[in-house]
Amino acid sequence: MWIASDWKDYEVIDTSAGEKLERWGKYRLVRPDPQVIWDTPRDSQLWRRKNGHYHRSKKGGGEWEFFDLPKKWQISYKDLTFQLQPFSFKHTGLFPEQAVNWDWFSSIIKEETKKGKEVKVLNLFAYTGGATLAAAAAGAKVTHVDASKGMVNWAKENAAASGLSDAPIRWLVDDCVKFVEREIRRGNTYDAIIMDPPSYGRGPKGEIWKIEESIYPFLQLCMNILVEKPLFFLVNSYTTGLQPAVLTYMMSTQLIPRFGGTVVADEIGLPVTSNSLVLPCGASGRWQR
Repeated sequence: MWIASDWKDYEVIDTSAGEKLERWGKYRLVRPDPQVIWDTPRDSQLWRRKNGHYHRSKKGGGEWEFFDLPKKWQISYKDLTFQLQPFSFKHTGLFPEQAVNWDWFSSIIKEETKKGKEVKVLNLFAYTGGATLAAAAAGAKVTHVDASKGMVNWAKENAAASGLSDAPIRWLVDDCVKFVEREIRRGNTYDAIIMDPPSYGRGPKGEIWKIEESIYPFLQLCMNILVEKPLFFLVNSYTTGLQPAVLTYMMSTQLIPRFGGTVVADEIGLPVTSNSLVLPCGASGRWQR
């Protein structure tokens, strides 16, 4: 498992009975997590000293309950700063486990830029821009694409907070599939692609995305916008059916015959302070030349 263990402003304090207790800067949140199927004693007093609790409804969805929590606050990871805000369906605007992937591709980008090479990165389903900012901070020119205008604006706020307002980032509100199709027609290419597709989603004009049906054809489509010798390709999955072995096979059948290189995939996770275990948080597949 790849573990995001370098956080200072974030930690999973404890997990029990379908919930996780987290520290986001100086604030503590309790949120549901489907991986937490164990019911262990909640010995930590911090469970009762929470600033926010997302209660899941038996009918689906849920709602927040707040205890002295600001509407917005910030946390940092190394040189990056992120604006946090509790919003619909338990989210805060950041997936801390992805830091392990930020570190991986940042080192690749830095190695290339040291050689004086320009690195163009495409970040698809880019959300609030964690990967975009990590790539830009490492020296890449980044194209950030997400179907939600609100998420793209949030990503711009994160860029400003991280001192990256003037970084070479192109911000686009667009359906990712249609954007790639247009890039093929334009003849534009990229040295690397990052994608964090949702399990289910809709584009700006109601385009439907179902990951099990859409991800493989979309991966095939993306082959057409890679340079002759690309650097890396990252696919993240929070869908149970797309386990590491599935990501490995999917990426290997497309990328290796055309570009060589290697594919590795694994679970990603976050360390749990109370018991030294690791909370699984989905899977990632990495291709590297």
